Amino acid sequence: MIEKTYHIMTFGCQMNVHDSQWLGRALTARGFAEASLEEAQVVVVNTCSVREKPEQKVMSALGRIRQVTGGNPEVLVGVAGCVAQQLGEAFFTKESQVRLVAGSDGISGAPAAIERLIEEPGLKLSLLDFTSHYAEREAGPETAEGPSDPVAYINIMQGCDNFCAYCIVPFTRGRQKSRSSAAILEECRAVLDKGAREISLLGQNVNAFGQDKSGDGTSFAQLLRQIAALPGLERLRYVTPHPKDMGPEDIAAFAELPQLCPRLHLPLQAGSDAVLKSMRRRYDSETFLRLVEDLRTARPDIALSTDLIVGFPGETEEDFQATLDMMRTCAFMSSFSFIYSDRPGARAALFPDKIPAEVAQDRLMRLQALQDELGARWLASRLDGQAQSTLLLEGPSPKTSEGQEPSWQGRDPYGVPVHVPLPAGIDHTGRLVQVTVTEAKKHSLMAVRAGEPW
Repeated sequence: MIEKTYHIMTFGCQMNVHDSQWLGRALTARGFAEASLEEAQVVVVNTCSVREKPEQKVMSALGRIRQVTGGNPEVLVGVAGCVAQQLGEAFFTKESQVRLVAGSDGISGAPAAIERLIEEPGLKLSLLDFTSHYAEREAGPETAEGPSDPVAYINIMQGCDNFCAYCIVPFTRGRQKSRSSAAILEECRAVLDKGAREISLLGQNVNAFGQDKSGDGTSFAQLLRQIAALPGLERLRYVTPHPKDMGPEDIAAFAELPQLCPRLHLPLQAGSDAVLKSMRRRYDSETFLRLVEDLRTARPDIALSTDLIVGFPGETEEDFQATLDMMRTCAFMSSFSFIYSDRPGARAALFPDKIPAEVAQDRLMRLQALQDELGARWLASRLDGQAQSTLLLEGPSPKTSEGQEPSWQGRDPYGVPVHVPLPAGIDHTGRLVQVTVTEAKKHSLMAVRAGEPW
């Protein structure tokens, strides 16, 4: 074990990845260095409770840490994120090495808590209180991503007020809290000054930004326009919006802002109106289809992806077929699909008429088979009169063939990974390059250079 070192293990969504990256930068600013699990003095497990059996996965990770470290009490173990918020101080009795439990809002205090715990070996700390407003974090723009990261992720809000029947985000992430637009713009300017060319805005219900008491009067559409106007920004994206909060100004932004990429992840969850009502999603299939139509009117080439749940309590085969029909009508380019599972505290955990596991699994396989068809069809369309594209290069590609120029990977405006051979001996990270798409793979595209990097 080397002193003043840390190792972070991350589960779950892009917001958790963002939180872990921030924590790493904050610890680095305090004199810590990143290290392997075997050598770290501080190990933090950043947890997610959305996927199935989250507690078991966290305990498995803690067991691995104990095995690798030999249970050394000098190794400080912390648990952060949604499962930490759920189970709280129970982790102190479940695993003796755990001395810090930091919930979704408490993670902002984790760096200072870690330093204190190192100084006081017998102490254990829990940071589980929700804050009433968004608390700006101590690691400011000066530690944000540098030139080696052409894509920057910026959190604009935290929590959710929707209380969908299957979801525990309001209980683990708290109620919705928007950042001030001034703080967001300051961070955006900082990452652009350090070399970022694309910004992706993050939030549990990102397009509800400003609709809570923490808001400063700036709407989500206004924020998009303010960020798009910043010098140096080439691309702008955001995740994850709620369909019920997608207003006319948000839709118009896809037509009016050239920086806003023609890609939107728009969670449907189910195609049946009965299931949507039971889920408390606050829209029906007709409203969703009208939204899709309006988006494609604003930006005809927009690519849509989605989230889907099968086997929700009470879902009939007819309900499931309605979901497949919606998938076909919307022609989703990709989707994240899951079998429903109970979450403690979520309303649907109390619902009767649970779907047998074998039925739910069969439905998931059929849904994913359809999605594979839709995804392949969308990728193939990129070769049909739409072969020209612009990539933002993110780093070397693992797909370099022997005897060829080194291949680099970037993402096109639709967020699809594209691999293109480029001259050796040059770091192409962060450059924009015109390419001609030549081949569609399952989840990516192959291309050749059509123009010099910008």
